[in-house]
Amino acid sequence: MGITHLCFGLSYLTAFVLEIAHQYRPSEVVRWIGTGFGLAGLVAHTFYLLYHHPSPASGSGSLLILGWVLAVFYLYGALHRTGRPLTLFVLPLVIGMSFLSYAYLGDDPDVNVWFNAEHFWGTLHGLLLLAACVGITLGFLGSVMYLIQLRRLKKKQSLLGGFRMLSLERLETMNRRAINWAFPFLTVGLLLGWIRWPGSEMVVAPGSWTAAKILGSVGLWAVALVLLYLRYGTGLAARRLAYLTMFAFALMLVTLMTSHPFAAAGEVAK
Repeated sequence: MGITHLCFGLSYLTAFVLEIAHQYRPSEVVRWIGTGFGLAGLVAHTFYLLYHHPSPASGSGSLLILGWVLAVFYLYGALHRTGRPLTLFVLPLVIGMSFLSYAYLGDDPDVNVWFNAEHFWGTLHGLLLLAACVGITLGFLGSVMYLIQLRRLKKKQSLLGGFRMLSLERLETMNRRAINWAFPFLTVGLLLGWIRWPGSEMVVAPGSWTAAKILGSVGLWAVALVLLYLRYGTGLAARRLAYLTMFAFALMLVTLMTSHPFAAAGEVAK
């Protein structure tokens, strides 16, 4: 298939440029053309995943799959006015993950056991962690928007032209719900990975438990737990919680860019 990262990456980039142009010079024609490019990017992105079925156990695959989920959120927001304040912030993440995925393409083992009916627990493990990553990413977006809106209100100026932002209360709620959503998914997903799954043929290579992806995942769980404690146990200011959520996202991104050691060991064992 001739579809490459460049196809949907450039489509998303064009949609983002047109979205920016629409913010400064509102035009329904420009908005719909931008949405069309975004839709074209999502379609190409989808066909690429269906044809190449990249493994979420690899750095390239995990970034590409998470980017696809975010692209769906973008398209929903672009087609519904209530979700439009989010589109301008989602697209840069989708673009960044698409090109990061390309940069890591070929660096990780080609392991495709996760979405296989014969490996149900592995599939469930991967889907739960993907759901947790989506939650942390939405929390990150809410945090970035919260800090921008806070600055706008303090300086009594618009940093994005006439772009209308959500209220601080709604953005704080978005952050809270996203972390509340992510933590249980992350917990159960890590537990499944820890005990592994019945019938798994994966071989644990020496040093696997201290691999970057394992340590990063455990560290991410610890940061999410601290976030929940600070929010509900201490009532920490929303601004500081936003910074901590952004740190959690950065840690998640670094963790995603590493290859899964157990998957690699299982491939070698074959």
